[in-house]
Amino acid sequence: MTDALVTAATAARERAFAPFSGFQVGAALEAEDGTIVAGCNVESASYGLTMCAERVAIFKGVSEGKTRFVRVAVVTNAKTPTSPCGACRQLLWEFAPDADVILANLAGDVRRWRMRDLIPDGFDAGQM
Repeated sequence: MTDALVTAATAARERAFAPFSGFQVGAALEAEDGTIVAGCNVESASYGLTMCAERVAIFKGVSEGKTRFVRVAVVTNAKTPTSPCGACRQLLWEFAPDADVILANLAGDVRRWRMRDLIPDGFDAGQM
């Protein structure tokens, strides 16, 4: 995997805190200015407090002043590349509606989507 975004997501995955599920996820976002922001999943013994890698990366990016993203990469060690959950899709829709989404696993399998294909007709502030 030579794409810098996938490399950043892969590195973030190594820092995941997943003592309960063992399912480590890394995500990386590319902001409009080219900045790459990465995040990993962080599990809690109270499962409802667990945070997905995609949302960690979004929150980190927003805290660093980045609010629009053009590409997203998600890396797991699953048999097939893993798509973002519904909650992550919603937040990605709000911050990266036109983004290219790269889903990869450690075996080198890659799937590509457009965010608009993962959450067609998504809900956002424009509908409020």
